[in-house]
Amino acid sequence: MAFQLGEDNDTGMNEMNLIPLIDIMLVLMIIFLVTATVANPSIPLTLPKTTADIVEPPAKEVTININAQGEISWGTKTITLEELQTRFKEESQSALKPAIQLRADKDARYDTVAQVMASASEAGLNDIAFVSDN
Repeated sequence: MAFQLGEDNDTGMNEMNLIPLIDIMLVLMIIFLVTATVANPSIPLTLPKTTADIVEPPAKEVTININAQGEISWGTKTITLEELQTRFKEESQSALKPAIQLRADKDARYDTVAQVMASASEAGLNDIAFVSDN
């Protein structure tokens, strides 16, 4: 007389039960998220105090665009290099000298960019910023 529990199935387990593994992973993830927000590592620093004045942005800005064909535009209007020199001289006579925002196409000739910069410098407009994409 043999004592038997369950069925007479000797094939074994065909599938692995993943539910306990998923439960453990969820608990570990919750523990990680809680401790990551509480334990924010930081380096204690005492930053120095400075007496530098805050530089205000220029009151007036002029955007100069140079496209790949070498055409120069003042804002949205296309102009020649001679007109640009005249406008630079007019702007340098004003009480507030504008900041020049130079936007040159990556395929624009360096000669054109250099001529625009030289024209601004000759007119006394030395605040030139190059605008680029990040």
